[in-house]
Amino acid sequence: MDVSGGSGQPRSDDAEPAEQPAGPTAPTDDGGPDLADAPKAPPRAGTPGGDGKPEREPSGEAPAPENESAKTPPELPAAAPGAAGPDEARAAGSDGTGAPGPGPAGERSHAHGGMTKGQPPRRPKEPGGGLLMGRPFGVPVYVAPSWFVVAALITWVFGGQLDRVLPELGAARYLVSLFFAIAFYASVLVHELAHTVAAIRFKLPVRRIQLQFFGGVSEIEKEAETPGREFVLAFVGPLLSLVLSGLFYLAMQAVEPGTVPGVLLAGLMVSNLIVAIFNLLPGLPLDGGRMLRAVVWKITGRPMSGTVAAAWVGRALAVSVLIGLPLLNYSGAFGGGTENANGMDALTDGLLAAVLAAIIWTGAGNSLRMARLREHLPELRARTLTRRAVPVETGTPLSEALRRANAAGARALVVVDADGTPLSLVREAAIVGVPEHRRPWVAVSGLAQDLTDGMRVSAELAGEDLLDVLRATPATEYLVVEETGEIYGVLSAADVERAFVRAMARPS
Repeated sequence: MDVSGGSGQPRSDDAEPAEQPAGPTAPTDDGGPDLADAPKAPPRAGTPGGDGKPEREPSGEAPAPENESAKTPPELPAAAPGAAGPDEARAAGSDGTGAPGPGPAGERSHAHGGMTKGQPPRRPKEPGGGLLMGRPFGVPVYVAPSWFVVAALITWVFGGQLDRVLPELGAARYLVSLFFAIAFYASVLVHELAHTVAAIRFKLPVRRIQLQFFGGVSEIEKEAETPGREFVLAFVGPLLSLVLSGLFYLAMQAVEPGTVPGVLLAGLMVSNLIVAIFNLLPGLPLDGGRMLRAVVWKITGRPMSGTVAAAWVGRALAVSVLIGLPLLNYSGAFGGGTENANGMDALTDGLLAAVLAAIIWTGAGNSLRMARLREHLPELRARTLTRRAVPVETGTPLSEALRRANAAGARALVVVDADGTPLSLVREAAIVGVPEHRRPWVAVSGLAQDLTDGMRVSAELAGEDLLDVLRATPATEYLVVEETGEIYGVLSAADVERAFVRAMARPS
């Protein structure tokens, strides 16, 4: 089963370039505390004069600027990227409000943000998912803790069958059964690697492969661009399982049926055939569901229609498994029957059916949420969510910086050097924490977070590309720049979260 779900310098002629606003007109609806509404310090002796710097504090001693420790930024809603596929939603969205506009009199600052186009920050180290087994094709393969439980169960069940077929093995039958469990999951890994190779061929990033309870998961971070590629990406997994089943059948012809190799090959042939048939069932999150989605997508021209159809078929399939699997086993379709049935067997069949049905039902529901999320992803645009900012020099008192922000209608502060090169961003939470009477005596540099390469965001980023950049460098604020390097404004992570919640609340 595949889950493919799921990288300045002011040149103004003004005599005081630091007072000229840099960035777009910010949204002022509910994007957090508005700098323009920050209370101004009352006039008093020693307040900032013409140069914007206080001479001394009333106490007679000027304290060092207050600098709070950086707070942990609120996390963006996650996919997961990463894992991202029908089973895991990735976070995104936009409220569609607060479109930035030009500065006063249509002018914009020409301060440069220092961002090199086409060089997004590095992706963080991928999260684990159990025991790392290797990196075929550069994709990490993890074995989840639940696999060991299933391996033990397979060893016990298959060992009981070996006792009836090969009683002479004695206790060694469990060693043979353990080998079968490992070989079976090696076949599942081949199934998942088929999805991975196809995804790499289509230039789709694969986050990881995880072997877990009831099979494996290939976490492909982006959707296929066409229904044809989606169909191929889904079909190669069951196809490889069918090929393996055929190879094991051919190998059986070269060995004696009643020997250990013969029994192992027969078990692997049957198990891979079951994996292929089960994954071809036409309901999400199974591979057959993704194939059905591709077909409906091709017919209707809308991937969302394909997802809805395949997800509801998946839910119907879950109900069928819950009810039908115990009935089929009870009727003798799987070698059972009323004459051999007992209470423990019935309980085991019912529990197995319930677990399978829950996995399919949950996966189908997650697929719907994932599709809805991706439908809203294009609404998430850095340019739309950016707050207007004003540049201020390092030693500027907070009260003077807020006065300039009030005058410009801005809601963010960018600390620059004497040449106008951005150095850091004043944290909104730090501003709120400074009492009004202290603001003339606190320099903005003491409330700022130094800029890193990952905190410089292109104004052209949108959707998943924007989320990838923000996840790579978690922060509370980001400097948004034009392709030319000019400062456009400041993007707040809190604004992105609010935009996501609003977008997801709207119907598809």
